[in-house]
Parts: sequence; structure tokens; C-alpha cells
Amino acid sequence: MEEYNVTGFASFMAKVEELEKAKKEVYCLFSGTKDANGHSWCPDCVTAEPVVRSCLKNMPPEAVFLYCQVGDRAYWKDKSNEFRTNPKLKLTGVPTLMKWGSPNQKLVEANLFAPDMINMMFED
Repeated sequence: MEEYNVTGFASFMAKVEELEKAKKEVYCLFSGTKDANGHSWCPDCVTAEPVVRSCLKNMPPEAVFLYCQVGDRAYWKDKSNEFRTNPKLKLTGVPTLMKWGSPNQKLVEANLFAPDMINMMFED
């Protein structure tokens, strides 16, 4: 499995465009940015990340996992930030797991605490 890690909207868009050109199926996990000690400001992200990572083995074999840190809490809470307003994303919360290019294939916040929900997404 290929995995990429990016921070911020511009880095996310650059990487996803690169992967689109390579015709890759991409699953994106959006999370609150981590501090120097590796701790996210988002408690739901801290809970969800290990659950999501435990399910990655069930991703389609050729799929790519893109982990994106959306920024600090103040940036995320700004309703006009790019992650919230971009028509291809329209994120409403973090953590969010979505299949790129399929805006309706999205799991948000507490739904990411359930491995069965995550595995169903990977099967579609």
C-alpha cells in the first residue's frame, strides 16, 4: 500500500492532482494537525486514526492512502477555510475519511470509531 502525508490545503491539492494523473484510487483521511510531539489538537482524530490505520489492509490493492493534516484548531474552526469551502471536499468535521472523487463516500467523526463502517467504504 502506498501512503502519503501532507499538511495544509495547497499540499493536499498538489498531491491529489499528482495521484489523479497517475490514475490512482485515493482514500483521504483528514485530521487536525499534530504538534511537535505527534499529538493532534483534535481528540476525535486521536481516537479515529488507529482504527482507520488498522483497516488499511482492507483497502483495494492498488489504492493509495493520503493522510492530510488540515491545520491548527483556529484555522479549522474558521468556516471559510478551503477544506470546508472547496466543492470537491466540503468537509464538515475532522476526522473525515473519504474516497477522492466520490464526495458521497465519506465517513465523519464518530463513524470512524467503527471498523465495520470503514471496511464497508473500502469494499464499495
